[in-house]
Amino acid sequence: MSDLTYQLIALIIYFAIMIAIGIYAYRRTPDHESYMIAGRKLPSWAAALSAGASDMSGWLMMGLPGAIFAFGLIEAWIAIGLTIGAYLNWMFIAPRLRSYTEVAKNSITIPSFFENRLHDRSRSLRVASGVIVLVFFVFYVSSMMVAGGEFFNVAFDTPYVTGMLIVAGVTLAYTLIGGFLGASLTDVVQGTLMMLSLLVIPVIALFSVGGVGDVTSAIREVDASRLSFFGEGGFSGATTILIISGLAWGLGYFGQPHIIVRFMAMKSPGDATAARRVGISWMIISLIGAVITGLVGIAYFQQSGTELGNPEHVVLALADILMHPLIVGFVFAAVAAAIMSTVSSQLIVSSSAFVEDIYGMFGRKTSQRSLLIMGRVCVLIVGIIATLLALDPADTILNLVAFAWAGFGASFGPAIMLSLFWKKLSNWGALAGMVSGAATVFIWSSYGPEIFGQSLYEIVPGFLINVVVAVVVSKLTYQHNPELESEFDHAVGLATAKERV
Repeated sequence: MSDLTYQLIALIIYFAIMIAIGIYAYRRTPDHESYMIAGRKLPSWAAALSAGASDMSGWLMMGLPGAIFAFGLIEAWIAIGLTIGAYLNWMFIAPRLRSYTEVAKNSITIPSFFENRLHDRSRSLRVASGVIVLVFFVFYVSSMMVAGGEFFNVAFDTPYVTGMLIVAGVTLAYTLIGGFLGASLTDVVQGTLMMLSLLVIPVIALFSVGGVGDVTSAIREVDASRLSFFGEGGFSGATTILIISGLAWGLGYFGQPHIIVRFMAMKSPGDATAARRVGISWMIISLIGAVITGLVGIAYFQQSGTELGNPEHVVLALADILMHPLIVGFVFAAVAAAIMSTVSSQLIVSSSAFVEDIYGMFGRKTSQRSLLIMGRVCVLIVGIIATLLALDPADTILNLVAFAWAGFGASFGPAIMLSLFWKKLSNWGALAGMVSGAATVFIWSSYGPEIFGQSLYEIVPGFLINVVVAVVVSKLTYQHNPELESEFDHAVGLATAKERV
């Protein structure tokens, strides 16, 4: 058999497993709540791996190794920031959000949680949150479609649009069928594939180059600064901005709906401890593997005397050169998995934003079956819009993901944290902060570098402005509410009691 045949066999096996899991989940998704949040019965290990896989996306398999390959260890600050942010998210946000979403009228989406937590009678907070979810997820899903098109173009020499449509079609199929449970279970398989690939590829490449010493020497011949966490100019003002921007990616975790919805779906707040251990272990292994792959890739292509056209293809290229074609096929499947796991999770959250938070605000009596059908239709519509936007990609995967990540982090991150840890956050404070954060991300990404001359990641000003505005407006508008304050104490008590067990 030809190499291509082996690779296609592996990919077809992977796609078949994804569809089978979707069918399995379909049989266990009887109503709208099950479709959106798996009935709050997600095991801790599934929540952890699902959060990791849906979080990392094509960025882990393509964006990060490519950035390390192109610029060196200075790009590793993003990985460090993400690891710190993820750990703090599991430690502090997960148990409280799990308990509080249940106390707050069994909220199954982030926008509905904000409305119920803050007793917002105007419905404006819920609608604004739902719109933010839809807007930024269209960008986010589109970035993953771009990654899918690039992946198939490099791996199988198919046209970009054809590859993108294959990824979109398969992901939409199992997401439409299986809902949140299907997305979460497929994430477990996908996360495992991603981690194994990022363990195997750098080890094989390392031995191929000749060992750690030869890798280091080869990188120094290319550019010694790529072995420095401070880049070519050493520690300077510009470097400080880059480091702050990299670490600031960790702030985004607190506001990513497709990640924190996993917290809401766990069986109990106490499951957060076990989930944190599994999730952070997976994350550290995978991120280290991605960084090492980027570094070893520099050495390999220096020794071989060949050039890699696109740095974001370093994982695909090393696998294709160094491994048996059947194994290469499964590595390619891991890259597809990284992309598809994120798309499926984002489609579900987008669907919930429309059905629960925009359509639901009208208060119409709708059967569970109708809501379920409507949720699936919304998944299809968002997927189609994102696919159309990805037909003509105008930026790198990393930059597309960075914008959407900043949008959610700056919009929802402070609101989530203040909702869970500050009793006197008001609905108007949360709304004003959320809108200010989202607007700052759009404005800063367009004009910030031109005005200030520094490429500070837009999540930093967006997050800070959100916090300041939310606190100031809450101080001015908060009114004593015994019921709200009692709910806060009850939710915190449930979370902390589970933490002590």
